[in-house]
Amino acid sequence: MRIAFLTAPEGVEQIELTEPWQAAENAGHEPVLVSTKPGRIQAFDHLDRADTFAVDAVVGEAPPESFDALLLPGGVANPDFLRMDEKAVSFTRSFFERGRPVAAICHAPWTLVEADVVRGRVLTSWPSLRTDIRNAGGTWVDEQVRICDHGPNKLVTSRKPDDLKAFCEAFLDVFSQEAA
Repeated sequence: MRIAFLTAPEGVEQIELTEPWQAAENAGHEPVLVSTKPGRIQAFDHLDRADTFAVDAVVGEAPPESFDALLLPGGVANPDFLRMDEKAVSFTRSFFERGRPVAAICHAPWTLVEADVVRGRVLTSWPSLRTDIRNAGGTWVDEQVRICDHGPNKLVTSRKPDDLKAFCEAFLDVFSQEAA
């Protein structure tokens, strides 16, 4: 599968990008770093600057149809920047409209809230998002990982970096089922 990893130019939690990326590569998938601007993104380790990563494709130039799945890493600032970019929100929404699987961890569901795709869905996230998810019509649960198929696609969500092992196993299983 060709998997879009959508991030803002700054603010992604590095481990929430690199660990799922490596898991996808190890499983034989093609991860593609998609951002709202060309060049490099600046990742963070909590509030400290970490590494930078080269952008492979830019939202608005890379058609969502060229990807089989979407993965949204977290970080507090990352999804907040993404939800303010209409092209990123539209790109995200398109995966739901096309019935393609989506995975999101930590604060990433903020982008899903903005895309208006959580209504009727059951998902988890960093706890501070629970009210936003409920207000957007979703059901928030405090679970390590949640797979929801109450909608046009499968949605895999997880709470935090400590849940990455379970998150990676779950999204790889769901994405592989969709590829078959």
